[in-house]
This record gives sequence, C-alpha cells and structure tokens, in this order.
Amino acid sequence: MESWERGRGQSPVRSPRRMSFNPVSEWVPPKQDDVKPSVEEAAGDNLEVCIAVIYCLLAAGVVFGYAAIKPVLVEEGVYRDQCTKEELEDNVSTCYGQEIRLNLMFTIAAVATNVCALPVGTILDHFGPRISGIIGSILIAAGAVIFALAGDLPFDGYIPGYLLLALGGPFVFISSFQLSNCFPAHSGFILALLTGAFDTSSALFLVFRLLFQATNGSLGTKQLFLIYLVVPAFILIVQVTVMPAKSYKTVGEIVNEAGGDLDAPSPDTDSGLGDDERERIREEMWQRRESVINEVTSLLATPSNSKNAKREEEKNERSGVWGVLHGYSALEQIKTPWWWLITLFTLVQMTRINYFVATIRPQYEYLLRSDTTARRVNEIFDIALPLGGVLSIPFIGSILDNTSTPFTLLVLVSVATVIGVLGCLPYFPAAVANICLFVVYRPFYYTAVSDYAAKVFGFQTFGKVYGLIICTAGIFNLVQSLLDAVTHKVFDRDPLPINILLLCVALVVGGALVTFVTVKSRRSKREMLEEEAEEATETLMPTMNGDRGRSYGTSTS
Repeated sequence: MESWERGRGQSPVRSPRRMSFNPVSEWVPPKQDDVKPSVEEAAGDNLEVCIAVIYCLLAAGVVFGYAAIKPVLVEEGVYRDQCTKEELEDNVSTCYGQEIRLNLMFTIAAVATNVCALPVGTILDHFGPRISGIIGSILIAAGAVIFALAGDLPFDGYIPGYLLLALGGPFVFISSFQLSNCFPAHSGFILALLTGAFDTSSALFLVFRLLFQATNGSLGTKQLFLIYLVVPAFILIVQVTVMPAKSYKTVGEIVNEAGGDLDAPSPDTDSGLGDDERERIREEMWQRRESVINEVTSLLATPSNSKNAKREEEKNERSGVWGVLHGYSALEQIKTPWWWLITLFTLVQMTRINYFVATIRPQYEYLLRSDTTARRVNEIFDIALPLGGVLSIPFIGSILDNTSTPFTLLVLVSVATVIGVLGCLPYFPAAVANICLFVVYRPFYYTAVSDYAAKVFGFQTFGKVYGLIICTAGIFNLVQSLLDAVTHKVFDRDPLPINILLLCVALVVGGALVTFVTVKSRRSKREMLEEEAEEATETLMPTMNGDRGRSYGTSTS
C-alpha cells in the first residue's frame, strides 16, 4: 500500500481530491512496483535510453558488417585450407571453397538473427528485459572468445563464434524496445534511435578492418575480438545495476493493472455483507479505477499529444489498409493472401539483401574486371551501409506517415527493381549508385514490412504473425549457399544469371502484392464511402402522435 501511495505522490499531476484506494480495511490492492513515474525519474529514464543506444550501437547487428571484416579474414588465411592445390599455385585471392565457407558463416548468422526473434520475444515476456540483456551479453562474450581463439582450436570455431555473436544481438536489441514507453509522446523517436543504432552497428567491423590495416596486421582478429569483450562486460554491468528488471508499461497496461477486472467479485464477497454494502464497495472500486484513468490520461492530455492523436488517426485512414484484419486470430490472418504475399515478398527481398552483402566484392570483381576497382566498391559499401541506416530515418518516416500503404509497397518494388538493374551493369558509377540506393532501401524495406504487419494484422497478433514472416524468411535464406555454389560452379563466377533471376522473381511477387493491396484498399474506401452516405441520408421521422421517435426512415403507429 505504501508503494502505491508513493507512486501516486510522485505523480506530476496531483488530484485535488485524495481518494482512498482502500475501500475496506481488510482488502489491500496489489503492489504496482512496475508502474514508474515518468517525470521525477526522467533523468534515470534518459540514462537508460542513452545506455541502450550505446550498447545497441556496439552489439546489436555487428554481424551485418561482414563485408568489412571479410577482407581481414581472407588476408589472415581463414579457410585457406579449403583451396585446391591448383588454386594455391595460381595464388588466387579467394578460392571457391574459401569463398563458400566464409559466406556460409555469414548466412548462418543472418538466418539465426531472424529466426531467434520468436524465442527472444518469449523469454522477454516471461523473464523481463534484464534477464534477456544478461543472456545476450553472455552469448556475445562467448562468441567473441570463440571467434578470437578460432585459429587455435581443434575444430572450426569461426562459424559457431560468429553464430553466437549473431544470437546475442537480438537479445540486447529487442529487449530495449520497451524503453520507448518511458516517454509515450516520443516513443517513435526512441525506436528510431534504437533502430538507427542497430543499422550503424555494422560499422564496428569497419573499425576493426581499419585498425588491422593501420597496424599492418599486428591487431588481428584475435586481439580485436579479445578487446571487444569490454562490450559484453559493459552490457552485463549496466543490466544488473542500471537497466530495468521489468518492462515499462504502456498507459493502457497501467490502467488495466491498476483497475483490475470490474466484473470480478469484490474482495469481500464471502464476508457476509449485504447486497447494498457490496454494491457500495464495487462503486468505490469503480471510482478508484476512474481516478487512475483520469490521472494517467492527464499525463498525456497535452495539446501536443492531442494533435499527435489526431494526426495518428489521419495517418491510419490514409494508409487504406488499417484494421483490415484486426480482431481475427493469428491462424485466420495467416491463411489470407495478405500474409502469404508479404511473406513471399519478404523471402525474396531478404535473400537478395543478404546475398548482396555477402558477395558484393566477388560480384564486382567479375563485373568490373578489376580487383582494385572492386576493392574500392567494397570500401564505399563498408562506409555507406551504417550511414544509410541513420540518414534514411527522416525519409522512411516521411513515406510511411504521409502516404498510403499501396504507394509504399509500390515504392518498395520500384526501388528494388532499379537496384536489381544497376546491379547488372558493369560500370563503376552504376556500382556506386547501386550502393547508395541499397543502403537506404535496406532499412526502409524492413521498416515498411513491420509497418504493413501492424496496420493490416494489428498489435494483438503482431508478435506471432510478423515473427513468423521474419522467421520463415530467415530459414529460406539458407538458399544463399546454393546460390553461391551455382554462381561459382555453373556460371563460372558470373553473378548476372542469379541477379536477373532474383530480380524477375521479386518483380513478379512484388507486382502481385501491390496489385492485391491496391484493389483491396480501393474497395475498402468505396465501401466506407457508401456506409457514410447511407448514414448521412438517415433522418429521424416524426411518430403518429407528433413526437420525434427513434425510427429511421419509417413512421411508427
């Protein structure tokens, strides 16, 4: 009881009437330890957000900096034992076996990052963000140690080490999302910061490569990854000492937990009290809930937030698909073309994205017929990839907030087609243009898919439905190894056949998705206009005795 009263006393909005939260002396409401004031502890909340951004920047998606760390691994001779005698005699920069093995390492890590989203969410729901963060720090530390010592181990430690680094990222990244509830009016900005940190974290391996080159190899992967152990140690320390043990609640969750179930029997049902007394207690419980609702609502009821709510409603209407499957079960939603088409599109696009990240250098070595020029393209990509995640945030927000979902999907498919065409041209300017579009498109694509899932399927089933989309696409990404093998063995390292195949498949699937969503959106708008027209023509008709009745369009006798 004392903790509840303290929580109310710390609230920035004080009610002029102190209502008792104890309708009968024998009943005490449950503790609300996880309901944290947002003004008195604003400094602490800001610190938590800043810390989360820092460790996401250093650990959330580092494995996607594979293109930057790959030249270091090649120079250190990792998987050189996979080369044939003829390839070693020819002194090729990377042989077939080495290329396939290195790319397989990245493919497994990319698949694991997507697939583990489902178990991470389950652990987060049951044990909270602190336990999730601690698990992530342990996985990252184990991965760094194994990767650093891989050359000295009696087994292949590079793949499991890289895999553990990939698994640790989602644990620290996804568990940070709940921090957006610290400041509801700025939740979008906080999520944008965390997402930007995830995309920018790929720059860590670029730093590793620059240090390797600056020291002429003195700081190799062994030394660099042992130094990197500072990061998981930092994550572990802040999780135990600073970060919250339980997820921050949304306003709706606070109200529901504080109010309880009003239809449930009052706490003294079996106490022998009469009906009038029980009704009085029930009424006081209702007033208590209303008091909580009013106080929490007053925290957000500013002119700015009212405008935000109106703007959010207009954005939902503008999307053309908002709520189309809200209220349906996850199984019912998965059976519809809304889910199958976006899943097929995600399968193709995620494969294209990760395949390009893994093979950018060998692709341009073949297309540009120059190892030096291909190295320049790779270096430009290493710098542009993390920058794209940050620079694209305003662009992504503008598209998603101010246009319809069919238009957003049309932009996705159109830009993907342009990227596919540029990726087939054997010119350096085309390669640079391809990279510039790709690094902006990648975060735009992932954000647009999650935005589509939220608008179409709703948040009630979002975790299951969206998680299944990403998980399915992640498993399908194992096909990258097959694409690598076909490129090397069947097409003699020529990337054009595979690129053209992926481009055509993406265009067909994307075109079907855009067509379906556009038709459904227009039909939905037409039905909505017809309903509004019908409501506008309804008028109250006078009754036979001259009174205004409630009959619509007819008279009553």
